[in-house]
Amino acid sequence: QRRVYRTTTHVPRELGQIMDSETFEKSRLYQLDKSTFSFWSGLYSEVEGTMILLYGGIPFLWNLSGQISGRAGFGPEYEIIQSLVFLLLATLFSAVTGLPWSLYNTFVIEEKHGFNQQTLGFFFKDAIKKFIVTQCILLPVTSLLLYIIKIGGDYFFIYAWLFTLVVSLVLVTIYADYIAPLFDKFIPLPEGELKQQIETMAKSIDFPLTKVYVVEGSKRSSHSNAYFYGFFKNKRIVLFDTLLEDYSALNKESAEGEDGENEETKSKTKSKKQGCKNEEVLAVLGHELGHWKLGHTVKNIIISQMNSFLCFFLFAVLIGRKELFAAFGFYDTQPTLIGLMIIFQFIFSPYNEVLSFCLTVLSRRFEFQADAFAKELGKAKDLYSALIKLNKDNLGFPVSDWIFSMWHYSHPPLLERLQALKDAKQE
Repeated sequence: QRRVYRTTTHVPRELGQIMDSETFEKSRLYQLDKSTFSFWSGLYSEVEGTMILLYGGIPFLWNLSGQISGRAGFGPEYEIIQSLVFLLLATLFSAVTGLPWSLYNTFVIEEKHGFNQQTLGFFFKDAIKKFIVTQCILLPVTSLLLYIIKIGGDYFFIYAWLFTLVVSLVLVTIYADYIAPLFDKFIPLPEGELKQQIETMAKSIDFPLTKVYVVEGSKRSSHSNAYFYGFFKNKRIVLFDTLLEDYSALNKESAEGEDGENEETKSKTKSKKQGCKNEEVLAVLGHELGHWKLGHTVKNIIISQMNSFLCFFLFAVLIGRKELFAAFGFYDTQPTLIGLMIIFQFIFSPYNEVLSFCLTVLSRRFEFQADAFAKELGKAKDLYSALIKLNKDNLGFPVSDWIFSMWHYSHPPLLERLQALKDAKQE
């Protein structure tokens, strides 16, 4: 794929009608920089992980956690307390070692190619807030999971699976209402033509829409997105302001910020027009609602939970194998949390790669089906132009090696999606 980025320096003939040479070159350089960054960060991750395994980093951290919890008055019999200290230290280590990479990606690569809208202060405030929120969720959930595994008896894997199912459904339900607003500002989509058209389209396919929000994604990045969430009769749609041509702060001559960030936000405001027209936004939503109407969301949840149950069952089979713990430096103890880490992170690694590939293939199939659904709604022409605009705004490179595309792309390549829409567009 890197060879494709390096050698494809001119717009291919089949792309001549949808992409100008300037945008093509910008997207090529952006993806080449991202590819280089991905290689070095991935290499560092592999080296770091290998060093941790070779030099006993996991048992060292476990023993350190025992010492810390012991000083607080919790002896070895308080395994769950020690596990939580271990988890806190491990996530803190991961956050610190990943910080330089995150800074470089945000303030060098994304900044260089015009996507970053964050200030350094905003970045660090965001990172600290994200770490705290993660711990507030991770530590209580982990402690309850470990407790269920310990008292569950022979069928603990069933109870553990049911617990994780409930937690995942609760998190999906509360995320957009209570967690996401901690990081971004959500405002109701103002009354007007776009909101009326969205409500009309939702009603036409029996989508139980209750609210439509606009999230100020432009304070963080100029990348665009849209999604829906909620269960049963309480569905909400969220649109990034960068998706909406009429609402994006990046299209305004001056941007009004908050928390003393006004001037820096103004200095980062782009002069280029970004986002989609109302008809194109509706086409994008038609695609997203197609995922709901065709049951893709439910199918993904079912597949995820079937996989989760299988993993907990195999965990129950393997957790008693002392040689697994010994291989990672645990000769005298067999902590449940360490068992979860060994089995889910290392033993299941080959299986997870195969599963990931299968889900990627399925995802591409779902994307074609959602495009076809939008086409049935009469949105083929607008979705065609929206896909081109979104590709340009996000500097997606439309040429890819077929093996790389097959393994990594959860969405079909742009040309394949446009070709599938082309006949209906012409009609």
